[in-house]
Amino acid sequence: MSLPLEGKVALITGASRGLGRTDALRLAKAGADVIVTDILIEDDENLETTSERLGPVAQFMAHSKKVYTKSTTNEIKAMGRKSAAYKMDVTNREEVENVMKKVKEEFGKIDILVNNAATLDHTVKIEYQNEEYWERDLKVNLTGAFNCSKAVWPYMKEQKWGRIINMASVAGTLGGYGQASYSTTKAGILGLTKTLALEGAKYNITVNAIVPGIINTEAFQMTNPEMRERMIQRTAFKRPGEPDDIANAISFLVSDQANYITGVGLPVAGGIDLFTF
Repeated sequence: MSLPLEGKVALITGASRGLGRTDALRLAKAGADVIVTDILIEDDENLETTSERLGPVAQFMAHSKKVYTKSTTNEIKAMGRKSAAYKMDVTNREEVENVMKKVKEEFGKIDILVNNAATLDHTVKIEYQNEEYWERDLKVNLTGAFNCSKAVWPYMKEQKWGRIINMASVAGTLGGYGQASYSTTKAGILGLTKTLALEGAKYNITVNAIVPGIINTEAFQMTNPEMRERMIQRTAFKRPGEPDDIANAISFLVSDQANYITGVGLPVAGGIDLFTF
């Protein structure tokens, strides 16, 4: 069986559940050793306190025991790959730098970074947007990707090979009603992606973004059923995508098969951006 990522080391942020967890498992299946990071770790004695300051989605996941950071690592090890789990707050630059340094020391290198960590629970019209949540979303969704990319950049430059994947959203390309903070951060991710792609090319570092549409994650299932159905009907396929659809696209973009692709925002959105009726 071909393992296109064999010998590569990948680090995923926000990988305790949902897309991040699926991405981690998919890259491991493709042969990579995978580091799983998240601000939520299931055996953290401060898990409840941490989740309370992150917002309602994180609180629900923590209270319902839907945090799988270390168990994802165990699944990856069961595949015969090396793996490790780290608690990492992407908004804390010192913590990010320390984790990257530890990974470099333990695994020898970092080839692939997937900036997946994000918040998606601040959905109200502009007059009701909460200033604290606005700042939180900027720090997690946009500055978090900047922090992680900057921390890993020297290692990728040194080895003259790297792959960075940033998670954008159709909310960043189309706008999102009641999603001022989220849409703004995801539009910013696309600008960051193109700039890093330009700067990384001379070092054989490609930087691309995935632009997901409606994906059937745990968070999506928490959406109001009527609103969920309206969003599904906006797609050309009249169904949500699955986390594997995102993971498969990432698996391709970080492989050598995509070594001439950089600076793109790849929609994996089931045609939600088409004129459907």
